[in-house]
Amino acid sequence: MRALKFYIFYSALLLIVTSCKDTPKKSESITTEHTPIIDSVQIIEKAVKEEIEDTFELTEENAIDFFFNYEKNLKSNKVKITTNLGSFIVELYDDVPYHRANFIYLTRNGYFDYTQFHRVVKNFIIQGGNSDDKKTGKKRARLGRYLLPPDTRKGHKHHRGTISMPSSEMDNPHMLASPFEFFIVVTDPGSYHLDDEYTPFGRVIEGMEVVDKINSQPVGQGDWPMQNIYIEKAEVIE
Repeated sequence: MRALKFYIFYSALLLIVTSCKDTPKKSESITTEHTPIIDSVQIIEKAVKEEIEDTFELTEENAIDFFFNYEKNLKSNKVKITTNLGSFIVELYDDVPYHRANFIYLTRNGYFDYTQFHRVVKNFIIQGGNSDDKKTGKKRARLGRYLLPPDTRKGHKHHRGTISMPSSEMDNPHMLASPFEFFIVVTDPGSYHLDDEYTPFGRVIEGMEVVDKINSQPVGQGDWPMQNIYIEKAEVIE
């Protein structure tokens, strides 16, 4: 991506220099087949801005500080998730700040769009935020590589409709949370054996019937749905 932006930057700059040097004193024709200098400047400014933004990457060293500061200005606590089977709304808890901030941040950056509910365990959970699409891996690489500390002491339980964060499959003795994925409990009344291991950070407040519909889909090996269940859009309700 950086090479592409450098090429755009260089081409636009070359175009400006060439335009300034070779402009005839008297115009011999009128044509629309040219790029105005102002447009070239805008291309350069956009490329430089995107390059600066792309240099920021979340890591194990900076993630906690970043989300601590990001959460300070958060006023939103609801996210609408639209799937190819319908939509539902989750409300995020205020007292699990890192997990709430992480979910809002990823949503605003479009991470969850076109990911899938890749694991469906009957009468237990649906798990989303991953995909076998290469674009998902690229989005993760762009956002960074980091984990979140568990927060199981706030008293939240894994009731039916609870949204929680799974732990990473990496070497992870402290059960650190995988920030790019989430699961929703469908068990009635709940799956309370999960309470001391995973961090509940919100609950479904509308559209639980859609969650149940996803949980009812046929699955194959590894609890992967036989028909892909896409998150078409995740959006913060401001």
